[in-house]
Amino acid sequence: QVQLVESGGGLVQPGGSLSLSCTASGNIGSSNLMGWYRLGPGNERRDLVAVISTIGGTTYADSVKGRFTISRDNAKNTVYLQMNSLKPEDTAVYYCYATWGVSAEWGQGTQVTVSS
Repeated sequence: QVQLVESGGGLVQPGGSLSLSCTASGNIGSSNLMGWYRLGPGNERRDLVAVISTIGGTTYADSVKGRFTISRDNAKNTVYLQMNSLKPEDTAVYYCYATWGVSAEWGQGTQVTVSS
């Protein structure tokens, strides 16, 4: 069974930076998509932040383009999210996501709070 273990997150002031990482344990195949979604306060749906394919293709939400960078280490089944120039509206629970074949898995979520 695949598990996604996240690390990082926390409290940061506006304009600051944070990084998240997520490692998948188990077999997620040689072709997969990994990334991050977030659930903001009062929201009912997780929104896409960024995803990256095995060959490095990326998709970003418009709201984070130019500020966030997603990357991955295929050998470690790990995906990273570098978040710069953070804004209060980036406050959310960030969830790691992986999909391969017909399967998908979510991480447990990590809180990111941007506040002065």
